[in-house]
Amino acid sequence: MIGLDVGATSTRVLVASITGERLGTGLAGGGNPTSHGAPAAAIEWGRALKQALADVDPTRVRAGTIGLAGVGRLRDDPESLAEFDRTWHAAGLRCPYTLVGDALVAYASGTASPRGTVLIAGTGAIAAEVDGFALGRVADGHGWLLGDAGSGFWLGREAVRRTLAAIDAGHPLGPLARAILTELLGGTEIAARPRDTVDLLVQRVTRRPAIELARLSPFVTSLYADDPTAAAVVSEAAAHLVESVSRVRAEGDTTPVVRAGSLLTADTPLATALADALSSRWPDAALKLAGDGAAAGAWLAARTLPGVDAASLHAALLPSS
Repeated sequence: MIGLDVGATSTRVLVASITGERLGTGLAGGGNPTSHGAPAAAIEWGRALKQALADVDPTRVRAGTIGLAGVGRLRDDPESLAEFDRTWHAAGLRCPYTLVGDALVAYASGTASPRGTVLIAGTGAIAAEVDGFALGRVADGHGWLLGDAGSGFWLGREAVRRTLAAIDAGHPLGPLARAILTELLGGTEIAARPRDTVDLLVQRVTRRPAIELARLSPFVTSLYADDPTAAAVVSEAAAHLVESVSRVRAEGDTTPVVRAGSLLTADTPLATALADALSSRWPDAALKLAGDGAAAGAWLAARTLPGVDAASLHAALLPSS
């Protein structure tokens, strides 16, 4: 079977046997058609597939799963689907493939349990219910303008907002505010008329794509132990993420929670605060971390094949989950 984990920045492929042996891997650039357009995305798919199948007869592959964000839009785009069908067959693959959302792949990369919850926090943030390895109710993921509470974007925006508030109030600038001013204005000096600094900071932010605020999130997490403002932002972010989970998860639920996304799988203060908050809210639930998305895609594909021991295969492909 074959699994693809297709993102905006990279495309990863794994070919594996039904006993969990890794037979081939591929890595190429971003393959999401929403980000790059179907023709350019298909080229990256093709490159990754070619690498992964270099030592494998593609006609031996019996099933495939492709995970990517925005899968609903792709399903409604016949031109893109045709482009990817051509790429699939050009790689020599003759088996069918299934398109699934990246949230489901993230969930499957963390657990073999058919029911549970997945929470993703990177640039954006989304929580989803999983039932029978199908997505159920979804919370947030509303984008930077209307939601994504607790995300990297949210952290960066809060850092700037609190810097502006400190200057407005004439308060001494803490480490987080100084870091934001240095990053965006090149220094921490406040103008004789503080409003001039405020206006300049606002202009620097609003003249760039809004999503670039997510690039400021590392300042918040790295200064967590040194600045009460950064600590407060992290705590609020964790609370927002738990609130999103609570929209799709009942009190007392004992099914696993899989945490995914760069903010939650790395060793960050937000990951720690969130784990503590989730354990407090759902004390009997196992907390899992997302793993290899391509391996999860291959595992999801294998589940459709007769005679596959899904639990054993998951342990073989994703041993850390």
